[in-house]
Amino acid sequence: MVVVDTEEEFDWSRPHSRTATGVSHIAQQDRGQRIFDRFALQPTYVVDYPVASQEAAYPLLRDWLRGGRCQIGTHLHPWVNPPFDETVSAYNSYPGNLPAALEQEKLARLTGVIETNFGARPTVYRAGRYGVGPATAGILARLGYQIDMSVMPRTDFRADGGPDFTAFSETPYWFGPDGSLLEIPATAGWCGRLSGYGESIQPVVMNRMGLRLHVPAILARLGLFERIRLSPEGASFAELKRLTDAMLAAGKRLFSLSYHSPSLAAGHTPYVRDEAELQGFLGVIERYCDYFFGDCGGQPTTPAALRSLLLGREAAGSPLALSPA
Repeated sequence: MVVVDTEEEFDWSRPHSRTATGVSHIAQQDRGQRIFDRFALQPTYVVDYPVASQEAAYPLLRDWLRGGRCQIGTHLHPWVNPPFDETVSAYNSYPGNLPAALEQEKLARLTGVIETNFGARPTVYRAGRYGVGPATAGILARLGYQIDMSVMPRTDFRADGGPDFTAFSETPYWFGPDGSLLEIPATAGWCGRLSGYGESIQPVVMNRMGLRLHVPAILARLGLFERIRLSPEGASFAELKRLTDAMLAAGKRLFSLSYHSPSLAAGHTPYVRDEAELQGFLGVIERYCDYFFGDCGGQPTTPAALRSLLLGREAAGSPLALSPA
């Protein structure tokens, strides 16, 4: 499956701002959509408030939704999503850090705008900056969501107040007040000859000193240990293939490719700064799809289709082995 964090344009090197709400890059999303169409793959565009509320953005995605070319979910960036009752800060950029009532009101307003402008109520959620919190599950259940995709495995966002997903794997699991919410984590994992010791190695090599000494890069070049996220942002095709091969060898069968929508227009993210990098970025997506659906014999799916599959298997008495909530 493919999940696109579909959001406004802003300078990633500067503090968050309520005024950065440009969406001109949405017109360029067909660059990726054409690739997905070729593989009969419906990407899930998780849209935030600037995209869902501006006529310069949502009509194109709505047309694709109506034509069966994509799915639409929800992506909450608190600093550009009303009500604006919190101070703009790195800590408050993680939705789950907000007071529960404010987190719910922001998500409720975003959900309503999506339902109005897209003609369908969203049931898939990814928190902005992967920022789930203690109240998020209950809020999702009350608003009728069925799927969360906010977990980024093997990743620690605590440096500026975010959650710690270091102990999480890419395996889906049921959670929520009544256990009916499905978590589908992003795909990220460890590769290399020492990958089996990842839980012990990662905290050592990914700390401030390890990064300053370029230890992760050295271990990766030696084929010993590396963490790879299944995304064309900051990863080459060779790296994505290496992660996929390692996961397949370990018996994994679910893969979720993700990126941020502004990366499909030059100059909006650190990953695509000019036209040459844009062409390389698209090339990685296309090569990976060719590899996954060709060499690997993969099949396209969507978050909703996966949930239906798992529910069907449980009803038939042969559930997929899932991690405990």
